[in-house]
Amino acid sequence: MLKKRLIFSLLFQDGTIQLSRNFSLQAVGNLDWLYSHYDFDSMSTSIDELVLLNVGRTTKKVTEFAATISSISKKCFMPIAAGGGIGCMDDAYRILDAGADKLIVNTALFNDPKLVAAMVKVFGSQCVVASIDYKYINSLDEVLTANGMRKTGLTVEGAVSNAEKMGVGEIYLTSIERDGTGQGYDLAMLRRVVNLCQVPVIASGGVGDFEHLVSGMQIENVTGASTANIFNFVGDGFAEARNHIDKCNIELASWDFGILKK
Repeated sequence: MLKKRLIFSLLFQDGTIQLSRNFSLQAVGNLDWLYSHYDFDSMSTSIDELVLLNVGRTTKKVTEFAATISSISKKCFMPIAAGGGIGCMDDAYRILDAGADKLIVNTALFNDPKLVAAMVKVFGSQCVVASIDYKYINSLDEVLTANGMRKTGLTVEGAVSNAEKMGVGEIYLTSIERDGTGQGYDLAMLRRVVNLCQVPVIASGGVGDFEHLVSGMQIENVTGASTANIFNFVGDGFAEARNHIDKCNIELASWDFGILKK
């Protein structure tokens, strides 16, 4: 069984860190703000993966986003998954060359599945993560793209099935309605998804406290619990979250940090 991962997601628009609630954005600060509020050396011992998402509302400038990835990657010793605006193989190479270990794709899943399949072929399925955003419309789940602004005509089940056919190695599933609310994950949807797909799932959208992370991780095949709630985890927040998860008898990934000090 795959060990569980505690994941921190950071959202960027034109180089500025954003808070998100139901996919509406509010600027927080730049990279200097981030570095002044988070000790990346300490954070590297508490979280298992860092997700960096380019959520620009107009043209997503991949070259500028790659510069942000490069800056952050030099300060942390954890795997980085990054995406947002990947529209061609050159974009994928830019993001990986900047220091990312995985590529996150969203709109391309629906507009250019051949590109996603090509990325899987070149980089391997373990390198490609399908980001699927959804909300309930007239009581039915609907997958949306373009930062939650455009309907795909697919349910979550249909989108997950298509992503698996493209060969992706992981699903990053976000509830738009719970995003930024602190109400906890959409556990019912997570259970549905893990029962219909064969690849690991990352839970996203709704974390307000440590117990929400635990509730997501307790679902079989949910191998990652993500939070983008940056203010709840300033200071020792991530270390405290990891200790809480560990006390709940959830097996987290383990790292040999002595290697980093040599």
